Amino acid sequence: MTKKRSLMRSIAAAPHVFWAVLFIVLPLLIVAYYAFTDADGAFSFENILSLADYADIFLLSLELSVIATLVCFVIGYPLAYIIARSKPRTQKLFIMLLMLPMWTNLLIRTYSIMAILDDGGFLNQLLNTELHIIGTKGAVIFGMVYDFLPYMVLPIYTCISKIDKHMWEAASDLGCTPVRVITKVIFPLSLSGVISGITMVFVPSISTFYISQKLGGGTFELIGDTIERQFVTGALNTGAAISFVMMILIMISLTVMNRFGDSDEGGIIV
Repeated sequence: MTKKRSLMRSIAAAPHVFWAVLFIVLPLLIVAYYAFTDADGAFSFENILSLADYADIFLLSLELSVIATLVCFVIGYPLAYIIARSKPRTQKLFIMLLMLPMWTNLLIRTYSIMAILDDGGFLNQLLNTELHIIGTKGAVIFGMVYDFLPYMVLPIYTCISKIDKHMWEAASDLGCTPVRVITKVIFPLSLSGVISGITMVFVPSISTFYISQKLGGGTFELIGDTIERQFVTGALNTGAAISFVMMILIMISLTVMNRFGDSDEGGIIV
């Protein structure tokens, strides 16, 4: 009986394993192959060593993605808290409004932001000014925050909404002010959602290229733009090397964040 169950589970898992190998493992192996070979297919470290030329672009991408992630957290945590504390019907309305922009394609949303922030766009017409926003780092950060904010709010909201309501009451009965309830009880218990939100915002932010192209106005280049340019111009090996290093860095950051979240999840600061 146990062998039959094991066989049925293996059969049921086979399509998922095949899908993962075909669309995750195999592409990673192809990227690794091109990263460590030259144009003739010979093994080489030249592509990896040449990445020092892109250090400034790496640092700029890291800077903007960290800022965007922090802004999303500062906006997203209070928003998630408000939604979680609302009535069930109000929660559904908030979640619908939060997800509504996500029903529109990323390209269309980015073009909409361009129309708002452009020199002759809606914002300048509304304020009757001549602010030059497109082509600045602020415009790119704004685009990242606008596109990735729901990824911060939803996991935090899920964690907060699952916290036993008696925890709130007990903390208040023991003399905690509303601020201390949040900082000493709610935040530690929702830390796993915070870690998930940070991960879900940071990873697409550091690897984005379309947002930086359109809202950056071509005045600067992020690492995602560099990877795209390498592949478009036929420099597959260099583009693969940059992609390979990015994957390693993202995996390291995910591992650190997950371990940090696992070690601190559920703890209450006294």
